[in-house]
Amino acid sequence: MQNLTYFAVFEPTKDGSYSIYFPDLPGCISFGNTLEEAAHMAAEAANLHIYSMECEHEEIPTPSDTLSKQDIEGNIIMPITIHPDLFRMKKDNERIKTNITLPAWLKRLAEEKKVNYSRLLESALMEYLQIPMSRRQ
Repeated sequence: MQNLTYFAVFEPTKDGSYSIYFPDLPGCISFGNTLEEAAHMAAEAANLHIYSMECEHEEIPTPSDTLSKQDIEGNIIMPITIHPDLFRMKKDNERIKTNITLPAWLKRLAEEKKVNYSRLLESALMEYLQIPMSRRQ
């Protein structure tokens, strides 16, 4: 299992919440009302950021060993460990909605027979795409 640990910088705000950024992951930001919530949101943000980079075939940054003085002063620094392969598996296997169009008469017949559209379409797509049985869940 792949593990990546990046430093997250938690900037306290005037209202007691925290804004979060990762120096090694430009553009990866988040927010939390409490430190506990912020840590959870930081992990979620880092996972999503790395997942997006993988989907775009971008190079994944190597985590730094140190931070700049600017990142440290007045902030809370926390190492955040993520598991990109587990997150990728979770995201890739999420069920998502998709719309289809059918002739009205076919839809009526299918509903009379209580057809499970999702199961039928998934099976048909796997067969059509020649996905081996070993990859089917």
